[in-house]
Amino acid sequence: MISRGIRGATTVTQNDEKEILAVTRELVDEVCRANAVHPEQVTCMWITVTHDINATFPASAVRANDGWNNVAILCAQEIPVPGALPLCIRLMVLVNTQRTQAEMVHVYLRGAVVLRPDWSHRGSLLAERDTIV
Repeated sequence: MISRGIRGATTVTQNDEKEILAVTRELVDEVCRANAVHPEQVTCMWITVTHDINATFPASAVRANDGWNNVAILCAQEIPVPGALPLCIRLMVLVNTQRTQAEMVHVYLRGAVVLRPDWSHRGSLLAERDTIV
């Protein structure tokens, strides 16, 4: 096995705890579904938020689910770069897998599709395959 990185991002409409937790969970679920990843395969996860998100720690949405409590998860705030996408949550997941880096499905949801329009629909298309192992 080797560790591979998976990227993802999403946005919220406002700095609201419930919305932050819901969209973070949606993003993590989609990344895991698209890559057939289970928590025991995850080495670690970084979650970053733009400077306009501070109502809660997005990692709380992940740790609340079975199997994720032992995964090392770090939340951080991004540097406030002029012109950056507002209200954005990004993640980087390192997983242990036999698959190549090219086989990893990166997921961009909601307003974050503008960050990587070339990857925005890969998750939905590839996740339908039941043969990803």
